[in-house]
Amino acid sequence: MTHLADLPVWAAIPVALFLLLGAALALIGSIGFVRLRSFYERVHAPTLGTSMGIGFVLLASMLCFTVLQSRLVLHEILIAVFMVVTTPITLMLLARAALYRDRTEGSDDVPAPPPVPPVESAVPPAPDSAPPV
Repeated sequence: MTHLADLPVWAAIPVALFLLLGAALALIGSIGFVRLRSFYERVHAPTLGTSMGIGFVLLASMLCFTVLQSRLVLHEILIAVFMVVTTPITLMLLARAALYRDRTEGSDDVPAPPPVPPVESAVPPAPDSAPPV
């Protein structure tokens, strides 16, 4: 049994648009995942598609159930917070683990490590030879 037939047209149109936009962003992320070649290129497209796509789907859900239940429904905000926090963290952990693995194996596909800046001497410079006045 569904109560979506009770959803007014003024609310159904934005809900449908948000769902389509979220699905389109998820599709773009999936296409990017398939088309890009290396792991380091592939890791970005699904992350961006997931973050923005789930945001629009959750916005559509919030709007739909707020209108149907005649009260403000905010449960989806908790899901959005978890997605926004965990997705970039997962991206960083996966990328760093892959980078470490590839560098220890000596892979040629790995980006070069950043140059190490020169370390300044801890000894203060010698004072001028002129005596103090």
